[in-house]
Amino acid sequence: MNKVQQKRLWEWLITSPSFTWLCVLFVIPTLIVFIITFKPSDPYGGIGTGWTLDTLKSLGNPNYPSIVWRTVWLSIATTATCILLAVPTGYCMSRLSKTWQQKLLLLVIIPFWTCFLIRIFAWKVLLHPEGPLKHALVGLHLVAPDTSLLYNAGAILLVMVYTYLPFAILPIYAAAEKFDFRLIEAARDLGAHQLRAFFSIFLPGIRRGLLTAILVVFIPALGSYVIPDIVGGPHSEMIGNKIAQRTFVDRNLPHASGLSAFLTLAVLAPLLAVLVLQKRKGIEEDPLIEEDA
Repeated sequence: MNKVQQKRLWEWLITSPSFTWLCVLFVIPTLIVFIITFKPSDPYGGIGTGWTLDTLKSLGNPNYPSIVWRTVWLSIATTATCILLAVPTGYCMSRLSKTWQQKLLLLVIIPFWTCFLIRIFAWKVLLHPEGPLKHALVGLHLVAPDTSLLYNAGAILLVMVYTYLPFAILPIYAAAEKFDFRLIEAARDLGAHQLRAFFSIFLPGIRRGLLTAILVVFIPALGSYVIPDIVGGPHSEMIGNKIAQRTFVDRNLPHASGLSAFLTLAVLAPLLAVLVLQKRKGIEEDPLIEEDA
C-alpha cells in the first residue's frame, strides 16, 4: 500500500462516524420523504397503499409560484444583508486584541442562550402597532400613524436578518482571524487604495468563510416558517408555512413530502454545483491526485 492509499484509508476511517451519522439522520430520511411523495394520502391523515402521481400534479397549484418567488427573494435578500453586515463585522473583530475578540464573540453568541420563539415574539412586541418602536418612529415623523410594521415582507426580512446574522458572522470571523493582514499592508505599499486592497486581497482570502456563511444562512432561510407565521401574517406565506399547513392542518403527508422534496432539490442543486466546482479545482491543484491519476 503506497502513501496515497494509506492517506485515503486514514481519511475514510476518520470520516466514517460522521458519514454514518449523515446517512442515518439525513440521507435515509430524505429518501423516505421522496418515496412518500409518490404515495396516496390517507383520509385519516396517514399514508395510503399503492403509488400515484397525484401529489406531483397537485404541486401545479396556481398559488405556489407567488409563494416560491416570495421564499426565494426573501432568502436571497436575507443572505445578502447578512453578508453585507457580517463581512465588516468579522473584519473589525479580527483586527482587535484577543481580549476584545472574545468579548465581541460572546455578544454574538449570547442570543443563542434565549429560546428562539421568545426572541421572535419579542420582535412581535417591538413591531406591534402600539409598541415602543412604532411610537418612536411616529414621534420622529419617520412613519405615518397608519403604517403597519407587522404582517408584511419587511417585518419578515428584518427578523430573519436578526436571526441568521450570527450564523454569517461566525464563519467569516473564523476565516478573517486566520487571514494574514500583512498582505493588505503590502498591497497598500504597492499603491492600492484601502477599498481596492479590501476587495482584491481580503475578500478572496476569506472566500471559504464567505461560502460557508452564504450556505448556513441561505439554506435555513429557504425553509423558514416560524418567522413568517408569527410576524408575516396570512399574506406572507413561504414554502415552509405550506409544508407545516399540509402536515399539521390538512394532514396530507404526501403533499407535504412533495413540497419538502421540491425544497430539498432547490437547496441541493446549487450546493452540488459548488461541490463539483471545488472538486475540479482541487484535482487541478492537488499534486498527489495528479500523480495518482
